[in-house]
Amino acid sequence: MNWLDKRDIGLHISVLGWLYIFGNAFFLLIAALGFFVLPTIGALAHDRDATTVLTVIGTAFGLLMVVLALPGLAAGYGLLKHQSWARVLAMVIAVLGLVNFPFGTVIGLYALVVLSQQAVIDYFAPRQPA
Repeated sequence: MNWLDKRDIGLHISVLGWLYIFGNAFFLLIAALGFFVLPTIGALAHDRDATTVLTVIGTAFGLLMVVLALPGLAAGYGLLKHQSWARVLAMVIAVLGLVNFPFGTVIGLYALVVLSQQAVIDYFAPRQPA
């Protein structure tokens, strides 16, 4: 099922790149909330144990979200810059994102359909010097 032609490729690659960037920027926003909001709640509770536990949980959660967001941001940037490695990375992230219902599932399916088209494979193929 190859439904993309040469003029549509650029549009779909750009849309997919921006979806990856905005979606993973949202993960960074959630990471910031984990880093700052949870320890603040613990401090406002005026309980030493609560502050310690919420600081540890907030830091661990924030770091996890940053680690999950960075490959998606890299894939989005690479897609926008038409890097050959970005197609493979975006497909891996799309497969992993399928379990992130509902948005990850929709974006993952869209990415897999677009990035598996023969025209897109040719588009991202390394250029041979003339």
